[in-house]
Amino acid sequence: MANEEVVLLDFSPSPFGMRVKIALALKGIEYEYRHEDIFNKSPLLEKVNPVHKKIPVLIHIGKPICESLLILEYIDEVWKDKTPKFLPHDPYQRAQARFWVDFIDKKLYLPAKKIWTTRGDEQEEGKREFIELLKVLEAELGEKTYFGGGELGLLDIALLPFYCWFYSYEAFGKFSIEAECPKLVAWGKRCIERECVSKAVPSPKAIHDSLIPYVEALGLN
Repeated sequence: MANEEVVLLDFSPSPFGMRVKIALALKGIEYEYRHEDIFNKSPLLEKVNPVHKKIPVLIHIGKPICESLLILEYIDEVWKDKTPKFLPHDPYQRAQARFWVDFIDKKLYLPAKKIWTTRGDEQEEGKREFIELLKVLEAELGEKTYFGGGELGLLDIALLPFYCWFYSYEAFGKFSIEAECPKLVAWGKRCIERECVSKAVPSPKAIHDSLIPYVEALGLN
């Protein structure tokens, strides 16, 4: 399937788009990257994701797949002969991985967003809730190298983009995530040491710098 057309519609700082880039990199899948302006969406994006009109969208042989977690599972199934496998073979372990990924998407995004889009009491609330959630995830990681065990799995790929944003959260929120969750930060550093992963995502500073215009537009600088 190496010669089949694979296109990714994405917005570079998006943690959800980063998931897909990491997954494609881990599997060694070549693809065409198309940047989307989320404030001026292309006709193509509106055509291939008419319901939500959001990135990321993976287009494989002309067929669009939307929503980052569905895309990750699609990649794992279509390119099942390529390693690593994102989901474990054991049904119980698969269910557990999906549970924690659902936990991330339902719980983590909104408090994380408060850290860089608000100030004062609302920001402090976001910081407290964010750290509490990270500690829950850190407990789930335990002493494992990765959430997936000895290799990066679905949960690692789903959470890693948030780690890439840690620098921005700390800069805008003026706090230290590592002081609160050292094992989780060490996990993130291990993941980023993988060359294919580091090349698939923007640098933490690049993410931070890309957010500054939006923060200024909100009058929060």
